[in-house]
Amino acid sequence: MGTYSAKPSEIEKKWWLIDAEGLVLGRLASIVAKYLRGKHKPTFTPHMDCGDNIVIVNAQKIRLTGNKRTSKTYYWHTGYPGGIKSRTADKILDGAHPERVVEKAIQRMITRGPLGRKQMGNLRVYGGAEHPHEAQQPVVLDIAAMNPKNKR
Repeated sequence: MGTYSAKPSEIEKKWWLIDAEGLVLGRLASIVAKYLRGKHKPTFTPHMDCGDNIVIVNAQKIRLTGNKRTSKTYYWHTGYPGGIKSRTADKILDGAHPERVVEKAIQRMITRGPLGRKQMGNLRVYGGAEHPHEAQQPVVLDIAAMNPKNKR
């Protein structure tokens, strides 16, 4: 018996719905990254996109422990000399696109490269409670019930 390797026709993708209200950012991101990669399945194959589709709502109500909300800084560079820019997590969460904090935390836990970019395409994050994916009938994934530390 050899090592099992899933074929594209054998991969079944499910849709999950996660309510991020009150969840700790890093704990949410690690669980979502596991589901996006497909590591929760017994048929996990490292070189195939066997992960599921995930919809996250209420991203603006995510929790950061300690002083991270005011001291965690996100940097980017404009490409010009002296063009380093920064913004703290509370500015982003209170701004127009609060879902970017969640997306960036998950993106940094996914492998870099073409497969990681394809797996990130299976993630949808919304700042509010509404989402346009009711037709896919996503199953609710209760991360808060997995571990008491997941919710603050």
